[in-house]
Amino acid sequence: MDDRLRKLALGDGRYSPEAFRFLLEGLEYSIQSAGKGHLQGGERHVSGNEVLNGLVEYARRSFGPLAGQVWRTWGLTETLDWGRIVFLLVEAEMLSRQDSDTIEDFQSELDFEQEFVEGYPLKLPNTI
Repeated sequence: MDDRLRKLALGDGRYSPEAFRFLLEGLEYSIQSAGKGHLQGGERHVSGNEVLNGLVEYARRSFGPLAGQVWRTWGLTETLDWGRIVFLLVEAEMLSRQDSDTIEDFQSELDFEQEFVEGYPLKLPNTI
């Protein structure tokens, strides 16, 4: 799968291969977060909004307040970029979609700086 992802990413040229890999990992995280991990086939389908929510949480857990910067270094500047990657994976038959799914399902006003830096929950150690 990694070779196929890399070829797809490099062939498209907009996003780094790491973004494609992160999306697949984050998609599984999104499925679990939506409570659909135990389901099979099409029942595991998650909406664009559910995928975005999962990707944000997965990025926050993986990269902390640097998540937005990591996404930008991968070539992502808006949430619609995640939809573009999803549909590239669909076209390559690495993911499936429902007829009602569109790239616009990934449209959001999410601001990376606001979400990942300003909204990052600081956890200070307990002192005695």
